[in-house]
Amino acid sequence: MGDTEKGTKIPAELKYSKDHEWIMLNDDNTGLCGITDHAQHSLGDIVFVEFFDSILNAEIEKNDTVAIVESPKAASDIYSPVAGTVIDINRDLEDSPEMINNDPYGEGWIFKIEIKNMEDFDSLMSADQYMEFIKAEA
Repeated sequence: MGDTEKGTKIPAELKYSKDHEWIMLNDDNTGLCGITDHAQHSLGDIVFVEFFDSILNAEIEKNDTVAIVESPKAASDIYSPVAGTVIDINRDLEDSPEMINNDPYGEGWIFKIEIKNMEDFDSLMSADQYMEFIKAEA
């Protein structure tokens, strides 16, 4: 697991978007998605997660909004880093949104997607590229 100078965790096995989402590729061309440790730190304590009503089993495009997370600081859209079909959502977050803060790469996952085009996945940033991206943003 990579770390920035601030201790933000950036697992090497994941891919990252410029919107601070991560995706983990599974063997069956599905991806598990969530927001990065950097994003959850920026948002602060997440108090609410809302999924769009028709998002489960929906075909979506890359950068479509899947959910909204809210903290005392801000509400933030959660975008899909790839196009595909949403095949699962983490309903546990509706009752326990703090799981995103506590474990953004584990229990705090947000949705699972069947990837339509692997080129979308391949075009995302590696952990090293994402680390450089968030350093440049600061």
